[in-house]
Amino acid sequence: MLSSATQPPSLSSPLSSDSDSDPSSPSANHRHADLSSSIFQSYLTHSSSHHDQHQDLIKIQSFLVSSRSGALSCLICLERIKPTDPTWSCSSRCFALFHLLCIQSWAHQSTTLAASRASSRAAVVPDENSLVWPCPKCRIEYPKSQTPKYYYCFCGKVQDPPRDPWVLPHSCGEVCGRALKYNCGHFCLLLCHPGPCPACPKLVRNKCFCGKLEDVRRCGFKNFSCNGVCRKLLECGVHRCGEICHDGPCQPCREKGAYRCQCGKMEMERECCDKEFRCNGACNKKLGCGRHVCERGCHEGQCGECPLQGKRTCPCGKRVHEGMACDVSVPLCGSTCEKLLSCGFHRCPERCHRGPCIETCRTVVTKSCRCGSLKKQVPCYQELTCERKCQKLRDCGRHACKRRCCDGDCPPCSEICDKRLRCRNHKCPAPCHRGACAPCPLMVSISCSCGETHFEVPCGTEKEQKPPKCPKPCPIAPLCRHGSNSKPHRCHYGSCPPCRLVCDEEYSCGHRCKLRCHGPKPPPNPEFTLKPKKKKLNHLSEATPGSPCPPCPEVVVRSCVGHHIGAERMMVCSNKAEFSCDNLCGNPLPCGNHYCTYVCHPLKSHSSISDTYRIGESCEECNLPCQKERDPACPHPCPLPCHPGECPPCKALIKRSCHCGSMVHVFECIYFNSMSKKAQMAVRSCNGPCHRKLPNCTHLCPETCHPGTCPSPDKCSKKVTVRCACQTLKKEWLCLDVQAAYRSTDCDPKDVPKNQYGVGLLPCDNDCKSKVKVPDAELHFRQPKPREENESDKATNVSKRRRRRQRIHEEENTSKLQKIVAVARTVLLLLIVAVIIIASAYFGYKGLMWLSDWMDEYETRQRTRNSRF
Repeated sequence: MLSSATQPPSLSSPLSSDSDSDPSSPSANHRHADLSSSIFQSYLTHSSSHHDQHQDLIKIQSFLVSSRSGALSCLICLERIKPTDPTWSCSSRCFALFHLLCIQSWAHQSTTLAASRASSRAAVVPDENSLVWPCPKCRIEYPKSQTPKYYYCFCGKVQDPPRDPWVLPHSCGEVCGRALKYNCGHFCLLLCHPGPCPACPKLVRNKCFCGKLEDVRRCGFKNFSCNGVCRKLLECGVHRCGEICHDGPCQPCREKGAYRCQCGKMEMERECCDKEFRCNGACNKKLGCGRHVCERGCHEGQCGECPLQGKRTCPCGKRVHEGMACDVSVPLCGSTCEKLLSCGFHRCPERCHRGPCIETCRTVVTKSCRCGSLKKQVPCYQELTCERKCQKLRDCGRHACKRRCCDGDCPPCSEICDKRLRCRNHKCPAPCHRGACAPCPLMVSISCSCGETHFEVPCGTEKEQKPPKCPKPCPIAPLCRHGSNSKPHRCHYGSCPPCRLVCDEEYSCGHRCKLRCHGPKPPPNPEFTLKPKKKKLNHLSEATPGSPCPPCPEVVVRSCVGHHIGAERMMVCSNKAEFSCDNLCGNPLPCGNHYCTYVCHPLKSHSSISDTYRIGESCEECNLPCQKERDPACPHPCPLPCHPGECPPCKALIKRSCHCGSMVHVFECIYFNSMSKKAQMAVRSCNGPCHRKLPNCTHLCPETCHPGTCPSPDKCSKKVTVRCACQTLKKEWLCLDVQAAYRSTDCDPKDVPKNQYGVGLLPCDNDCKSKVKVPDAELHFRQPKPREENESDKATNVSKRRRRRQRIHEEENTSKLQKIVAVARTVLLLLIVAVIIIASAYFGYKGLMWLSDWMDEYETRQRTRNSRF
């Protein structure tokens, strides 16, 4: 930290004393760096907690380093500032250095432009005291009267300071003497220097923020905190501050308590700093008249007198009434209201009325638009604007106003200038303006590779600067495989030098590279803005650093493209040329069943890993049909040509009838044959009643459709009507009882006719014995006897002849109309039969087509499902 002794420390002398030394000498660089760091070490340490003061010290150090290296450049002309050039420095914020002529031209252009803008907007010439010009970098405004006219040193005491090789350029070499910050009453003790003055180093006695602790501190850092509780009395006058000793006023009191509103109706828990509040309810207290209540909200104090007492007027104010009660409404006077409307020119044309007057004045007047190009009669409340666009150029002189109905006061141009600045790196972000753009305010840091030695220059001048030299070792680790064995080198600008060791990198073939190391080099630090100077090489290197290894030059034995034994040749390892021998290929075809008969040719794939890169023509295609047996076994042949792997599933449709023969099922071959015998028998069932007849009776099988013979044919439980031999008596028996009855009589139930099943099993009773006919067994043994005709038969025959003759006679007498009707009926019957046959054929064909389409669709879905799997 700087001492407060009478002899001030010199910053310019040590820095300028190195002008005679060799700038390339490492010792000189060490001496400069150590001296600069020793001067600012104490300041930077104590100002680390004060951001503004810390930044000021960094500015001073940066200015000194830039001045020492000759890297100062003018932001306006981007030219280097020589030690003998007259300069001017901003003394408000940025402390940037400019050529005196450049800043004078800048100030003149800025004030002239501001005057032209003001005169174009107002017809009055602006006062010169109101004209200002900004700093090109920090944009702080200076009045026109402060335009620099003469060349002064940094502290402003000496005009045209002489050039001294032992003094910092543009400095008088004397004590600065400028008043320090915060008006502490002390002055800067450094020699005349660029940039802001550091904090005051004087020792003073000062109290902490809360006033409890008193200590001796530097004047620039005299304000401090004792880290104790503040305990200052807060604004409420009751509580004390509980925060740590702090700068500035204390926070509002946050102690909570129960407080009442101003009217006293509501009590609420609130903070002490907000204890005075109003509730949302109305006052509603009786006024002095005793008839009306207070309409004000929550308030403190008295409500006041009734506003309706005393002199009262009608709503328009023309008639005065005295002595009226406050609860009586004032009558209307009946005259015109004539209150001034909101427009300020016309009065209300209605009769005396209660309530507000009309909001919009509808009196028709003649108005002119803002630009004066249109006059029209419109209602008073309506604004009149025309559609004419202003073609006057704005203050930028490039863009037209384009505002509709402009009154001549064109607004400033809202477009962005976007011109490329003189630095050639950025574009102007300011609104569109006249004249030259402001210089680029950015500063570019130029540093060595490690970043320890650096200085800042204006943007656009970095390409003309020389990189700083640094004596420290390079911190960048090598990227090649010899990083641990490479020799260390000093910090440099640009990329690191190439490695000098042998590469010894292993190729993919197993050999090693025998050239000098050509591995990758670390890229330059992206913070660098300078391009390294190109050096002329006296000899060509064996390999460019950062390039891959050259092709392998080793000689190896390589086989032909068909990999046949005994056809190898000697070739360079990196030579990928392929050759073919005269042998047959003999490799398995893609089908996996046959072998290639072509001459040796390149293979698409090979079992050897080293030959997987081979891609050439394929072997011949096998055009034989597939001869594989399908699994599961299937009578249908594979439709594909010879192919590798298993055959695709058989999609052919096969028909299988159900067990009872009532319907036919259609299955896919792969689906049906892949099932077990038991599953096939189960899927063939129609799940309906069995349509087969039982062998011992006339009934159908009662079971569900099933394979094999019907179970328990002797146990049919259907009911059968059993009759006696003369069929007079009848009863209902179970079929199994009927079968048992037949077997008991040594008669097989299978031999009984269907119409005689159950007849004769019941014995005839007394009522039916007389009706019993001769047993059928006896009829076979009797001889046929001629029938004896008696008189009754003759009479019967005579009557039959007579009836036949009568019938023939009646048929002859049938009329023609009856014949026509009969023919018509026959024709109609034939037509109906023909229509039925045609309809049956049509719908039968349609049904067959529908069934065919359904089977095709089902087959397509099955194929899609199998392809997904």
